[in-house]
Amino acid sequence: MKTILSIALMVLALCLVSEAQAVKVQEGDFFFSLESVKKLQELTAEGSNVNRMQNPRLTSTSFASVCANPSLPQEFMPLCMKRGASMSLSRLAAVPMDICEICAFAACTGC
Repeated sequence: MKTILSIALMVLALCLVSEAQAVKVQEGDFFFSLESVKKLQELTAEGSNVNRMQNPRLTSTSFASVCANPSLPQEFMPLCMKRGASMSLSRLAAVPMDICEICAFAACTGC
């Protein structure tokens, strides 16, 4: 019984440490998980592809529609409600993921 309890505590400690060291992306006063930023980039890429099919001159994504998308992670909602959200979301959508994953990008922390 003590062995099981010890193993459970070690697994719990490992989970807490790994969560604390997860890569975060900073935009202004907000911090977002790397996985959430990847999801945002997927959503903006989908929107850009739809716009290009309708009219090739429309290459920008409507960030209002991204904020209204139910697939957007909830941690972006405070940013979506803030004035100037489209600029912040466009910067997050442009974060280079390969560089961020190795923490060579200034906005990425927690490696």
